[in-house]
Amino acid sequence: MEIIMKFNQFLPPTLLSLMLICTSVTHAQGLPAEVIHVQSKPLTHMIEAIGGLSANESIILRPEQSGSVEKVLFTEGATVQSGETLIVLESSLYKAQLQESKARVNLSRIAYNRAASLVKKKVGSQQDMDSSLAQLQVDQAQQQVAQTQLDKMTIKAPFDGVIGLRKFSPGDYVTVGQDLVELADINTMKVDFRVPENQLANIHTGQQIRIQVDALPGETFNGSIYAIAPSIDERSHNIAIRAKIENRDNLLRPGLFARIQIITRTNENAVMVPEQAIIPQNDSFFVMTVSDGKIAMAPVELGLRRDGEVNIIAGLDAGQVIVTAGQIKLFPGSPVTPVFVDGTAEQSAQPSAEQPGA
Repeated sequence: MEIIMKFNQFLPPTLLSLMLICTSVTHAQGLPAEVIHVQSKPLTHMIEAIGGLSANESIILRPEQSGSVEKVLFTEGATVQSGETLIVLESSLYKAQLQESKARVNLSRIAYNRAASLVKKKVGSQQDMDSSLAQLQVDQAQQQVAQTQLDKMTIKAPFDGVIGLRKFSPGDYVTVGQDLVELADINTMKVDFRVPENQLANIHTGQQIRIQVDALPGETFNGSIYAIAPSIDERSHNIAIRAKIENRDNLLRPGLFARIQIITRTNENAVMVPEQAIIPQNDSFFVMTVSDGKIAMAPVELGLRRDGEVNIIAGLDAGQVIVTAGQIKLFPGSPVTPVFVDGTAEQSAQPSAEQPGA
């Protein structure tokens, strides 16, 4: 019983000593703080805009002569080549007119040759020869008209492209100017957009751009500016710009809404930090740095923001250690125990693969 009582008397001081030791160790080491090494990385400076996509070339095929549709020589949605025959209209009347005009040309040529021969033999008049020549020229012109009318009964593709959905059927009687089918060149797309006039100095032809469309999440398409409007809109103070986009696998379609990024320059060694490391105070910004296990406040000047990171224009250098979480518990001069969340401390602590004397 006496031994048990003595043990109970010593137990509270022992626990108290352990608590004091743990408290002093924690105070010496400081609170744990999540930190990273500041890194530099390439940062692309860009202007953002919105715009709409259109085909490189796009037309609605319409007949220049009225007539019945005799042949449809394309498949809807297929790719066609420039000069390929797409639609043939019934043309027997125009073929007959062409043959008639050719016969007249032959007769006129014979009459002219006879008159010219008589003049050469000095038994014919110059006036008769001139009249024969004039008639030949008139008949030749009429033959050209007949040939042109016949040619217009055949509708051909004016450029390479994708044929759309036809709005007629074989046998339909179509009239001059009637919409028949769309043809669009979508191998290359155009994108039209506007930027504020204060960005004019940062825009030039040949400049690279990137676009994204909501219809294709995660996809990015590259292109370049090829035309800038000669004047600025007086109401909006924006300038119109047109660029060409390579339509990879023909994924893009005319009419899509596009988000445009115009690349102005690239900083290969931009100092970037996570947004959560920034501490706003009044009209200034700070980050908490760690040096020799203690906290310090560093005023910084902010630049562009990209994907959860902020470019530090001034106030930090690559390699410095900064706090990324829990700043509310810390203050300048307080000791901390750095907990590297970017893996840099662990990497630096790993032994080299090459051992001395190996």
